[in-house]
Amino acid sequence: MKSLRIAIIGAGLAGISAARTLTGKGHSVELYDKSRGSGGRMSSKRTEFGELDMGAQYFTARDPRFRHELQRWLDAGWAAEWSPKMYRFDDVGLAASPDEQTRYVGSPRMTALSRHLLVGLELQSGVRIVELQRNDEQHWNLMDDGGRAYGPFDRVLVATPAPQAVPLLKASPNLAQAAAQVRVAPCWTVALSFSQRLATDVEACFVRHGPLDWVSRHLSKPGRSGADSWIIQSSADWATEHEATGANDVTQQLTEAFAQVLGLNLPEPDQRMAHRWLYARSVEPCAWGALAAPELGLYACGDWCLSGRIEGAWLSGRQAADSVV
Repeated sequence: MKSLRIAIIGAGLAGISAARTLTGKGHSVELYDKSRGSGGRMSSKRTEFGELDMGAQYFTARDPRFRHELQRWLDAGWAAEWSPKMYRFDDVGLAASPDEQTRYVGSPRMTALSRHLLVGLELQSGVRIVELQRNDEQHWNLMDDGGRAYGPFDRVLVATPAPQAVPLLKASPNLAQAAAQVRVAPCWTVALSFSQRLATDVEACFVRHGPLDWVSRHLSKPGRSGADSWIIQSSADWATEHEATGANDVTQQLTEAFAQVLGLNLPEPDQRMAHRWLYARSVEPCAWGALAAPELGLYACGDWCLSGRIEGAWLSGRQAADSVV
């Protein structure tokens, strides 16, 4: 097959996975992402109290193909196993969890993984693609929100959250309709940093009562340094109900819930930070793997096409790339 010029919209793990696969097969690939960085929801925030993982907190590996790739990351030092003291909080209270799931994190932060995987790839960050234009029967141009055109491309692969993919896939009603069926839930993430270490053995906790869904001690992860920082994430239902609530009020309410989970009177944090993920997780992940309209040279992938997990994002990108070629 001749070398193709391929555009990939979205530099999360699905887009990066597709890009590396296609580049490895000799194709010319250009990645575009509206953010200044990469990794999508594998996001880390640099602060004076350390770099904090504000998005995905960890990932697991079940599929043999992904486990094989993960071993390469582990050997290179891009990822590390994380074995926190795991707890569970519900309407009965806080208790140690018998959970024995093996978990992994990017090292020394979640975004480190995507940055290593981007080496050798061409990425244009800070570019918001809003429309795909068919300039003849075989080629595509990409239009950004400032009216600038990019292209022409032989193929286009959309690797954004499903709601953002819908307008980009309008040239294929079947693909757009499929993406429109996917329901994606929001999440509020709050980071708190303390100068003194909190007196608790909890390092990670699944929360099944109240507004929270997850709590983790950042320093319990391999390679992390800085203050005693904690990441607390809301449930999808709570985030939906508080979509219009200001960040200060969200921080206060979730901090109170965090104190209740740990059973502590918290000191005043040295740092508070809140971020709302509009498209945090798929409510009911599909089993498509990827979407394809080969007659148009248009494709879509993402964790929403598969399992809703980081592993699913990587596998979906690989499947989309295989569909392209």
